[in-house]
Amino acid sequence: MLETLLKKIKSYNPNVDEDLIRRGFLFAEEKHKGQFRNSGEEYIIHPYHVALILADMNMDSATIVAGLLHDVIEDTDVTFEEVKDLFGEDIALLVDGVTKLKKLSYQTKQEKQAENIRKMVLAMAKDIRVIIVKLADRLHNLRTLEYMTPEKRKEKATESLEIYAPLADRLGISRIKWELEDLSLRYLDPDNYYKLVEMVNKRRTERMDLINQIIEKLQVALIDVNIKADIHGRPKNFYSIYKKMHFKGRAFDEIYDLSAIRVLVSTINDCYAVLGVVHSMFKPIPGRFKDYIAMPKPNKYQSLHTTVMDAKGETFEVQIRTYDMHRTAEYGIAAHWKYKERVNKTTSFDENLTWLRQLLEWQKDVNDPNDFMETLKIDFLADEVFVFTPNGDVINLPEGATPIDFAYRVHSGVGNTCQGAKINGRIVPLHYHLKNGDIVEIITSSNAEPSLDWLGIVKSSQAKTKIRQYFKVRDREKNIDRGKEFLEREAKKLGYRPGDILRDDWLEDAMEKLKIKSLEDMYAGVGYGSITVNQVMAKLVDLYHQEYKEAAQERLVTEGLEGKPDRTRAKKKSGVIVKGLDNVKVRFAKCCNPVPGDEIIGYITRGRGVSVHRMDCINIAQNDDKSRYLDVSWDTGEAGSYVAHIEIQAMDKSTVIGDVANRVNDSKLELQALSARTTKDHLLIITLHVEIHNIDELDRLLKKFKKQKYVYDAYRIGS
Repeated sequence: MLETLLKKIKSYNPNVDEDLIRRGFLFAEEKHKGQFRNSGEEYIIHPYHVALILADMNMDSATIVAGLLHDVIEDTDVTFEEVKDLFGEDIALLVDGVTKLKKLSYQTKQEKQAENIRKMVLAMAKDIRVIIVKLADRLHNLRTLEYMTPEKRKEKATESLEIYAPLADRLGISRIKWELEDLSLRYLDPDNYYKLVEMVNKRRTERMDLINQIIEKLQVALIDVNIKADIHGRPKNFYSIYKKMHFKGRAFDEIYDLSAIRVLVSTINDCYAVLGVVHSMFKPIPGRFKDYIAMPKPNKYQSLHTTVMDAKGETFEVQIRTYDMHRTAEYGIAAHWKYKERVNKTTSFDENLTWLRQLLEWQKDVNDPNDFMETLKIDFLADEVFVFTPNGDVINLPEGATPIDFAYRVHSGVGNTCQGAKINGRIVPLHYHLKNGDIVEIITSSNAEPSLDWLGIVKSSQAKTKIRQYFKVRDREKNIDRGKEFLEREAKKLGYRPGDILRDDWLEDAMEKLKIKSLEDMYAGVGYGSITVNQVMAKLVDLYHQEYKEAAQERLVTEGLEGKPDRTRAKKKSGVIVKGLDNVKVRFAKCCNPVPGDEIIGYITRGRGVSVHRMDCINIAQNDDKSRYLDVSWDTGEAGSYVAHIEIQAMDKSTVIGDVANRVNDSKLELQALSARTTKDHLLIITLHVEIHNIDELDRLLKKFKKQKYVYDAYRIGS
């Protein structure tokens, strides 16, 4: 393996530090000894293939050694200091940059993923080679995804499609991007993937015959005008075809660029000369010409694209670029390491990383990991539109962006004083969706200020953050009062006396757990919406009911029911374990209908055994006799079904009720009852009783309802 790797590196870099590569390989082999992949292969196979992928990209020795060592800190007893001592700080930092956070605790899997991505972004801002190693790591993992569990396959493929393929695109590494997309699609939608492969293969022979004929004609024509060129056919990757079919509603036969012709020449002048020859031979299709040489993409991609039609009506795309442009198109930023062992990090390719520096600045203002992921996906990795300032500067924004997004991208002061906008010299409404090539001019006024309605108009997370910040500062006192009011209202809604649950010591405890500096900051956050009422109340409810458990344990001791060894884990068919009691009658309270997954508490009733309530039940909160409460828990080994009561608020449309019933059916759940009424305000209220097995099923169903057209809200209620 080692000799094969060295041979590949020497093919493009005769000056390779061979000793460093050998030491890196042997160290990784030793440290991973005894570890195996899911395929049954020795673990060293994975870092070896990661190094091969990096060598295919013509990377320098340090990056390839980092690829060999990328898992040693995470999966073995090797420390950062050990890697630094043996291989130098440069390589150690690269390895650390791709190492996941392991020692911190997270509330959710999504939060952990977000923090790992944030850590990687911070590391790649210091050295972009971090993401190049990570892309190679992810690519080999996807190539061997078949050996993982179905759940893990879906998780890795989704993350690759949403994060890593767009990152590869941002860095211009199209070769990696295409393979990540196609492999991800194969596992996320296998039926449509293989149907698409079959459709493409059926037409491939026919298309390649056509392409070869065109290449021959074009070669002859270019020789006649003394232009030396390499001409090749280029198949389109499956995911790009899939996107056009499934997201843009185009039929397979309407996709013209299943195969394209790529022409490589020596100079930019030759590029335009070839374009003239192509347009003289074939009929160009209006609106299908793009000049990425005069106006490169932000990832530095340059090429001429034109779609033309031959005499028989066959349509195909021609891409024309220089050899240097082709290297950048294939390898993106990685092309800058070709033949280099030491890289000056202030070279011109730094312009390619403007977006990364912007992300680095904006992430400082984002505390919530999920908000960070939203910013990353929407502002930086989504499809983009490219527009111009009146001075001719190019601004890239998320697809669907408005003039308000543009204003905040220019400067927060421009956004905050935005009064109107002109597109190509014409006044347009602020909700106008920007299009590629638009020239945008923002009309400002010192008397203008943002509107909260803008939050429903703007597309970029950056603009949303800036708008919220404006109102946060301007209305701080109002937000503090509003936050207190929201918490009091929620306490009453849940059945608590505000004075009992909104205790200063508990509020301070909640503040510390949410990592907020002061109570006023927490109230203000609740008031303007950056902190949800539920985030605060969930912690207060935990503290409130902790006292019930202590009081219940005292009652058990008093009545001689505590401490019987053979009964402390007594199980009943009710699906609930009552700590310290056996052969006791258990029933579920109809006032709150608890289901597995809910936090629950037992209440000793007079003559009817133990009644099980949800922790947030209004009747529990209003009962002052805390000595009657018992510590109960769900019996995870006892399967059963439970009835959940749900209420939906929606627009009064005839299709809503049918859609609600369909969502239940799609979830393979039993609908026991459904009723509906319309309020004076033309609000449709739907109440339904659904048979479920646990709280996760209920949460998934509620999310489906909330995504439904015309639905304002969906939530669980008591009986």
